[in-house]
Amino acid sequence: MARRELTVENVAINDDSDAFMIAEIGHNHQGDLDKCKAMFRAAKECGCSAVKLQKRDNRALYTQAMYDEPYNSENAYAPTYGAHREHLEFDREQYAELLAYARELGMVFFSTAFDVPSADLLESIGVPCYKVASGDLKTLPLIKHVARFGKPMFISTGGATMDDVRRMYDAVAPINSQICILQCTSGYPPPFEELNIRVIETYRKAFPETVIGFSSHDNGIAMPLIAYMLGARVVEKHFTLNRAWKGTDQSFSLEPGGMRRVVRDLQRARVALGDGVKRAYESEAKPLLKMAKKLVAARNLPAGRTLTEADITFKSPAEEGSLPPYLIDDFIGRKLVKPLARDDNFSFEAVEAVASVA
Repeated sequence: MARRELTVENVAINDDSDAFMIAEIGHNHQGDLDKCKAMFRAAKECGCSAVKLQKRDNRALYTQAMYDEPYNSENAYAPTYGAHREHLEFDREQYAELLAYARELGMVFFSTAFDVPSADLLESIGVPCYKVASGDLKTLPLIKHVARFGKPMFISTGGATMDDVRRMYDAVAPINSQICILQCTSGYPPPFEELNIRVIETYRKAFPETVIGFSSHDNGIAMPLIAYMLGARVVEKHFTLNRAWKGTDQSFSLEPGGMRRVVRDLQRARVALGDGVKRAYESEAKPLLKMAKKLVAARNLPAGRTLTEADITFKSPAEEGSLPPYLIDDFIGRKLVKPLARDDNFSFEAVEAVASVA
């Protein structure tokens, strides 16, 4: 069986790696290029691996009726939905500038491509990978178009059945095997009972050569850690600098403090999992010196005394060379060859040797 691994700009993602942490900025930048760059810097400081936007060619994506539809939301940037979406879009030159800036920061930058023109624009500037949104899991012509670029793809599966996921995989894998399948629930945010994080295990069994991840729309910091423990090695969380800003995604996005803790805990999880071999550690020696017990005399004991259980007790500290309590049965019924004062350590030199059997 091939190794479950995906490589993005020389970053290897596999079962032994840290989580590849994606800060999903989406349109939380509010159409402001400088604000977007500030979010890149903040994500870098939080320890994120990548930053991600969303690219739409709004004229190609929406029907004329939807484009012209009045948009009266408190989050609106324009009176119609199309004009609102246009306000939030960056053009090719801005995307190229953001790609160069992310590389200066040492971060992976990519975007969701919501339509073929957007995918082609992203490819023309050389993004290293792509995201496919949950809503496009059934849009196989778009997914296959992106797959033909031959670059890693992160594919969300919100709102899908297992049949939908298999259909996508069967269509894409022959073209491009560089796939990460993300468990996702497309509520904004979803109730916790609908996160169904154990689907990660289902995906790992169904797609044994594919990296599995978790696109988390909940507004907390604990679920990515659970996902990592179940085998997710890519985590995507919405990110903002201020949850009070205008925008539909702001309220459930993580601010830098929360994102920093998510990244920290995921990195700790990888290290803390260890190799599964039970061993004693040097860091345990001093605490156990105080806590662990040793065999000592329960009272003053004369030489020649045949020991009973009442003569022996267990006390701390268990310094090096002392005998552990599990050896008590080796002393009961044997005679002391020298006296022991109360609290003296027991040793095998203090009792008669056991007669050997011929």
